[in-house]
Amino acid sequence: MASKVIHALYSDDDILLQAVKKVREKHYHIEEVYTPFPVHGLEKAMGLADTRIAITSFLYGLVGLSVAVWMMNFIMIQDWPQDIGGKPSFSYLENMPAFVPVMFELTVFFAAHLMVITFYMRSRLWPFKKAENPDVRTTDDHFLMVIDTENNDVEKASSFLIETGATEVSLIDKKDDH
Repeated sequence: MASKVIHALYSDDDILLQAVKKVREKHYHIEEVYTPFPVHGLEKAMGLADTRIAITSFLYGLVGLSVAVWMMNFIMIQDWPQDIGGKPSFSYLENMPAFVPVMFELTVFFAAHLMVITFYMRSRLWPFKKAENPDVRTTDDHFLMVIDTENNDVEKASSFLIETGATEVSLIDKKDDH
């Protein structure tokens, strides 16, 4: 099923940010905005919800800490207790100060690696995935706003986008991947 979208190309990030605010005021649906670098405040202007990746990172850190405590208790106390440097090997709590660096490192390791994996899965960035960038200029110095044409007058929307500062406005056929 093919539908049409409007591509509005901007040459400045400040103009783009103001245009996004104006487009949202007119209740046009912005499908996506492509930028060559992060634009501060764009996510709020688009009305996107805050990310929950920090919460997942904290939870992944707790998993790493739990694995570290379980691993050190099993290896150093239950499975193969050894008297190293005169330290008793029958109590985890008495040996815990020596285990703090390992607990810290595994907490950071689990949080960092699982957070990256979660980000890639959430963003659908699979290995060997074909790029979805609709205009190659957005990787260099231009900004692209993609607006859905469903329930919109295309001519009216195009002239409005030119008024917001768009340097180029075009109607494009979009193929759904679903």
